[in-house]
Amino acid sequence: MESGWWQRWRWRHRGAWLWPVFVAAIVADAVLEHARPPAGDRESLVSAALVGLVLNLLAVLLCSRPVGGLLRRAKPDLPRVVARNYAGTTAVLAVSVALLLAGVVHHGTVLANQSAMRDATVRAEAWIGAHAKPEFLRNVALADTFAIEPGSIYRTCVPGQDDRRTFCVIVNTNLPFSRSVKPDGYTPNSVFASGVG
Repeated sequence: MESGWWQRWRWRHRGAWLWPVFVAAIVADAVLEHARPPAGDRESLVSAALVGLVLNLLAVLLCSRPVGGLLRRAKPDLPRVVARNYAGTTAVLAVSVALLLAGVVHHGTVLANQSAMRDATVRAEAWIGAHAKPEFLRNVALADTFAIEPGSIYRTCVPGQDDRRTFCVIVNTNLPFSRSVKPDGYTPNSVFASGVG
């Protein structure tokens, strides 16, 4: 009787990796997604941790039972709880690997978008420097650029003397420099972005 209890205790502790790995994976996923977001240009640590939490919970709920069943078929003496624990741990690790790979693959797009935004800002500053009224020329270095369509279409605004009026242009980086910039009124990007989002 005592040997059976000892064996169950030993199995339970050998298979008790799921929840420590789960917690560590949420932290690791948050750091990975923050450093290399799998979508978009950036992601905060909090939102990355929430994404990791949800994905890991789904992985455990959806994969631990069926994969645990497959493990028990391969090794019938494995207790059900231990098999599910191993399967859940594997699923959580698979989520982290998938997020890492998605972030690495998407990183090229992030770099391309950042380069396009710098290019759009340079084009906008040059155009504003040549066409804007003097009140805006003084603040060209304070240009604020908003991505309408990341990678190609941007809106850059330069504040005036009183910060209530801005001079804005739309930049299409896919067009030649001479045709890429068009004036777009005086509405600040903060107001414009709230209407777009």
